[in-house]
Amino acid sequence: MNVLSPTAEALGYLVAAVCFILALKGLSSPATARRGNLIGAGGAVLACVVVFLAEDLDHMAWILVAIAVGTGLGVPAARRVAMTQMPQLVALFNGVGGAAAALVAALELTGTVRIPGTRLELPSLAAHAQGTFVAYSQHGTVSVTATSSTYIAAAAGAFTVLVGAVSFAGSVITFAKLQELMTTRPVVFPGGPLLMASTTVAAVGVAVGVVVDAHDSRVHPWLLVLLAVLALAVGVLFVLPVGGADVPIVISLLNAFTGLAVAASGYVLDNVLLLVAGTLVGASGTILTRMMAAAMGRSTASILFGAFKGGSTAGSTQVSDRPVRSSTAEDVAILLAYARKVVIVPGYGLAVAQAQHTIHELAEVLEAKGVQVIYGIHPVAGRMPGHMNVLLAEANVPYEQLKEMDEANSELPSTDVALVVGANEVVNPAADTSTGSPIYGMPILHVGEATAVVFLKRSMRPGFSGIENELLYAPGTTLLFGDAKDSLTKVLQSLKTL
Repeated sequence: MNVLSPTAEALGYLVAAVCFILALKGLSSPATARRGNLIGAGGAVLACVVVFLAEDLDHMAWILVAIAVGTGLGVPAARRVAMTQMPQLVALFNGVGGAAAALVAALELTGTVRIPGTRLELPSLAAHAQGTFVAYSQHGTVSVTATSSTYIAAAAGAFTVLVGAVSFAGSVITFAKLQELMTTRPVVFPGGPLLMASTTVAAVGVAVGVVVDAHDSRVHPWLLVLLAVLALAVGVLFVLPVGGADVPIVISLLNAFTGLAVAASGYVLDNVLLLVAGTLVGASGTILTRMMAAAMGRSTASILFGAFKGGSTAGSTQVSDRPVRSSTAEDVAILLAYARKVVIVPGYGLAVAQAQHTIHELAEVLEAKGVQVIYGIHPVAGRMPGHMNVLLAEANVPYEQLKEMDEANSELPSTDVALVVGANEVVNPAADTSTGSPIYGMPILHVGEATAVVFLKRSMRPGFSGIENELLYAPGTTLLFGDAKDSLTKVLQSLKTL
């Protein structure tokens, strides 16, 4: 349409960028997360509106069809997805973002643009040469000479295709692992590290070839196809050796990759907003990855490549036959009713059972009986950062009852009952005592310091990381077997009769 002046266009992009920054700030706290999410969505809508009003867009019908198809797929998927499947959805959305950035960059590297006021076209990359290249032939065509700006744009485009394709392929594998369409254990094979290294070197070499090929301000499509294929292979090989509880961390890292790809595509397209948005995503994803790795007490390198040395968190899946102390819902209800302080430690099992409302009602009944109830939240409980916070907020659990790990640990020595609902790794004392364990050094919730510990578990199978928890066999530990929602409902019913 081109109804906005350059100044109005720049102002619109500036407001959208500020919205993205405010959204990140809002998402830093459960109390403001909803508002932050709405502000970010508003900024994205504003950015799209500015594009339609400020640019002369070709193929408008196809653009509108694509928007309609994307909306038709995205809205139902987002509304119907269960909280337990949210990490998979995040992985898919992240992968689609990387693929979109790669496709746009590839088209830009091989496409053409029309010279205003003429019927002549020149390669898209030539637009970065600032008009120092144009020479008209007798046949009305345009010849160009590459400049340093052209090569920089080609490098940014090659980087976008490379990183975007890696992010897409890796995200698809993480989705398949979390959705259990393939094994969640690390996939390693002889020569795997060598194959991954050689494929990565080949992909980088082809990316360099793309830049060299930009001497006439146009890149041959077959080079980009080869680069994309190699990058897809790198993405697959990058994620296959990761398993168990490490997969969510890889999702965060791939999210950072997508942000970097989007930022680079912003340079290719000469779009400042894409540069800002991509940089925000890349930086926040990198920080989050480091924070999650620190929460697990491990380096990012050991998380990504630990399986090659036997250091992955996907251990044995065998069910132990060692004796444990089990109990009934009635006995657990009595134990809770006569406690002064109860710390609830939620985990992925709570999300699977969709028992967040039941656990909140149980806490309210205990509080009515004079019992102090708090929730101990580990940074990597569940399958993504903040998973438990969002789950409990959905049940209207007061924010002040949610205690982060350090604060919860200070409460546990004076706690009568620690109620662990579907969590395993985040309370596993092997992180403190077993030097050979893959989770050794990982900060945990020290529920063993409570007077009594009650575990709600479906079975004796190890948790997502596949590591046996010695706390299950401790004298002060009681197990209540069954689906978390069903077990909590029975405990709640018994509690009301006391």
